[in-house]
Amino acid sequence: MIVRHGVNLDLVGEVSDLREDASPVQIGSEGVFDGKAFVVVGRIQYEHDLGSWNEWHLLFNDGSGGWLADAQLEYAVSFLTKPMGPPPAAEHLFRGARFQWFGVLYEVTTITKANYRGVQGELPFEYWGKERILFVDLRSPDGRFATIDFSESPPLLFTGRAVEFDELRLKNLRQFEDWT
Repeated sequence: MIVRHGVNLDLVGEVSDLREDASPVQIGSEGVFDGKAFVVVGRIQYEHDLGSWNEWHLLFNDGSGGWLADAQLEYAVSFLTKPMGPPPAAEHLFRGARFQWFGVLYEVTTITKANYRGVQGELPFEYWGKERILFVDLRSPDGRFATIDFSESPPLLFTGRAVEFDELRLKNLRQFEDWT
């Protein structure tokens, strides 16, 4: 794992290879979210007891960054969001629990402990630990999406919304050989 600091390159460790998956998204894929064009510049692959998922790092044409969660044909685009106070403590989180941010009522839908399987491309941080991290996903009735990420203290909050694959108008997708 090499990290660039300006013009300097630093070796910061090793991560395992990414597992082959069926995602058509890849580094260099391009798309549109809410009228803003983006390109996929990085990926984190997480693994947990029941499988794995990808978090694709997006760079938008206005210079902002975001994430495309890609898990079992479900997609959500989210952005790091500064909460109006700390997110709930882990011990207060359970499926069905409800929380409100920015006037939106969210309900906890998934609680997952996962670790990095591997990383690829450009990412906006330098954390590569292999310990299990708690992730709590929340949804609102109108399709908004939030994740509380316990990789840091205080936990990080990402908010956005669920999207249909075709809505992203993706191009430069990974090509798969014909299956026979």
